[in-house]
Amino acid sequence: MAVAAAVHGGYLPSKFRRFTQPTVSQIRPTPPPLFISTNPNDVNSIHLRDLYSVCNHSCHRFPKLNSEGRVEPVDIDKLRKALLHSYVVASVFTRPEFVPDLAPENVSGSGLTGIGGDWIGKVVPVTPGNGELVGFGRAVSDSGLTAAIYDVMVIPSLRRRGIGRKIVQRILRVLVNRDIYDIAALCSDQQKPFFGACGFGDDVLVSTTMMYTRSASTHSEDEQMVKCAGRKLLLVPSLRGNLKI
Repeated sequence: MAVAAAVHGGYLPSKFRRFTQPTVSQIRPTPPPLFISTNPNDVNSIHLRDLYSVCNHSCHRFPKLNSEGRVEPVDIDKLRKALLHSYVVASVFTRPEFVPDLAPENVSGSGLTGIGGDWIGKVVPVTPGNGELVGFGRAVSDSGLTAAIYDVMVIPSLRRRGIGRKIVQRILRVLVNRDIYDIAALCSDQQKPFFGACGFGDDVLVSTTMMYTRSASTHSEDEQMVKCAGRKLLLVPSLRGNLKI
C-alpha cells in the first residue's frame, strides 16, 4: 500500500524512473513538410547566399565580422564556382508559411491559396518551385576515394528538428552509393556533437587535419606572396623562376 500511495502521490521509486515520460523541454519539435534535393539545378545561388547570411555562416575560416558580430556576405561569384565544383549538394525546402523568419508578404506570395483556401497549400507537396530554401550542405570529392562535407546549415527558426541530420544523411547516402567511404567533416568544437550524432568520430588512424596557417605577420622571406584569407594574411610560395616542367 505504501508503494501504491507513493505512486499516486507523484513519486516513483528509482527503478521505475527510466520509464517516465520526457519533459516538454526534451521533446523535439517535428519538422515541417520538407523536400530534400540533390539536384544542383534546384539551388538558386542568390537564395543560397541569403541563407548563408541568415545562418551567419561564413565560407572563410577567419571571417570578417561587423560591429554586431555578423559575418561578411559570401562572394556570389565564388559561391557559384563552389557550387559548380561540389560533388554533392543537398538543399532543403519547405513552404514559406512554415518559416517564422520570413516576412508576411513572402508567405502570402506562395501562390498556393485561392480556390480552396489554405487547405490546398497544406496538401500540395513541397517542391523547389513552391518552397523556400531553409537548409543546405555540400561535399567535395575526388570522385573515387575521398570526400569531405562542408557548409551544413539550417535556418535558425527550424533548428533542432532533425533537418541538419537529414542533410548529412542524404549526402552520406550519395557518397556511399558511389563507393566512397573515406568521408571527413571539417567542423569546430561546437559542431562536434552534431556530427557525432550523425555517425562521425575520431579517426581510427589517429590522423589530424592540418591547415596552412603560415602568417605573414611573423615571417618575411624572399620569393613569397602575401594573400588575404579572411582576417589573416598568409605567405604563399611564389611560382616565379622556380617552376620546371
